[in-house]
Amino acid sequence: MADPRNEIAAALTRRHFFGRTATGVGMAALAHLLREDLGAEEVSGALPGLPHFAPTAKRVIYLFQSGGPSTLELLDHKPMLEKWAGTDLPASVRGNQRLTSMTATQTGFPVAPPIFKFAQHGQSGHWFSELLPETAKMADDLCIIKTMNTEQINHDPATTFAMTGFQLAGRPSVGAWLSYGLGTANKDLPTFVVMVSAPKTGSAGQPLADRLWGTGFLPTRYQGVKLRSTGDPVLYITDPEGFEKNQRERFVNDLGKFNQMRYDEFNDPEINTRIAQYEMAFRMQSSVPELTDMSKESAHTMDLYGPDAKTPGTFAANCLMARRLAERGVRVIQAYHRGWDHHSNLAENIKRQARDTDRGCAALLQDLKERDMLKDTLVVWGGEFGRTVYCQGKLTPEAYGRDHHPRCFSMWMAGGGVKPGVSVGETDDYCYNVATDPVSVHDLNTTVMHTMGVDHTKLTFKYQGRHFRLTDVHGNLIKKALA
Repeated sequence: MADPRNEIAAALTRRHFFGRTATGVGMAALAHLLREDLGAEEVSGALPGLPHFAPTAKRVIYLFQSGGPSTLELLDHKPMLEKWAGTDLPASVRGNQRLTSMTATQTGFPVAPPIFKFAQHGQSGHWFSELLPETAKMADDLCIIKTMNTEQINHDPATTFAMTGFQLAGRPSVGAWLSYGLGTANKDLPTFVVMVSAPKTGSAGQPLADRLWGTGFLPTRYQGVKLRSTGDPVLYITDPEGFEKNQRERFVNDLGKFNQMRYDEFNDPEINTRIAQYEMAFRMQSSVPELTDMSKESAHTMDLYGPDAKTPGTFAANCLMARRLAERGVRVIQAYHRGWDHHSNLAENIKRQARDTDRGCAALLQDLKERDMLKDTLVVWGGEFGRTVYCQGKLTPEAYGRDHHPRCFSMWMAGGGVKPGVSVGETDDYCYNVATDPVSVHDLNTTVMHTMGVDHTKLTFKYQGRHFRLTDVHGNLIKKALA
């Protein structure tokens, strides 16, 4: 007797095919014409109807600063803090702010002004501290958001929230959502690539889990692929010893046939993902060595990024790699840099972090501009939250620390349809509360998706009976940030 499960699977497959024949092919053709009308690049695997409108960015590069960089030492100039140095933060300012266990038992909350000098730069007049001399040169290309706020006060849930729109693990990451919706513009490289760097000296800070660039309940083919700095850039991309390339090709083809037989039997979409990933891995055996070969970069470009760019795995090298990935059609690129968690000895630690990252950020922006790519590449810089204006522990003129602060912190964006040379929002004189124009994590993700031609309310996935989206039931465009 025939297995009824097979008959059902076959019927579903036939029904799916004829349904696609009747409407699906037409929708695909319509989506292709729409992409041409909207000026989008040729892609494969995009959902029908996407992009929803003309994109201003073809790709996004997210420079995520893990650990919570202190905006007080970098981007938000508060001159009144000198006057209030050492005084207790007024209860009226602190209000009912949730405190971490690291400072909740302190008997006082002394105001700690930053010890670094600030100056205005460019026609925009953006304020930058002396820690960011290279980024300051790009002032007129930046849109600085000073009033970011988040729901989470601890690292892992705050980073998870920033990357997935939810504080608990299990949701798809922003890169996975964009890959799922918009497809790929390069069949030989992943749509979504991740790199991680750490400080050259000092503590690496908080760990970063692979689920931050995971797919959650989306098909696993949209997972971010992590490039490594040592050994094979991607695990197992090199043929085993004694295994020739033509043997690998035959192996992949034969394995694909077996997997297709399995799919025909069980109709499990994850099997198709497995087939596609094996084929992608085979193509990457040629594309990844070419990608990671920096020998053809000009002396001018290498000078732009500085000597660190010659060392794989540094932030500068990852910024250069981000540009190379972008020009090869990779849609979402994330470069994480760890080590911004400064609860003590902040002045010395943040100085090192700025040295490690400042030049790479500025070089990436300048490099993209010189190649006429910044206009359609969105670059985002920022961390999971900010740091408190009050000192954690004992305050001295030279040494102080800051605790986590989710109420207000700064991020910047550039290129890709963002309005250059503007600031969004203002914080109070203590840089403790938002005074005007609050911007949530959901608002930021809404805006990132908008530049890529995606309406965040329409890109959904049905899971366990509910239609999920990156921004859940939230999210407003940061209109003041858009050109």
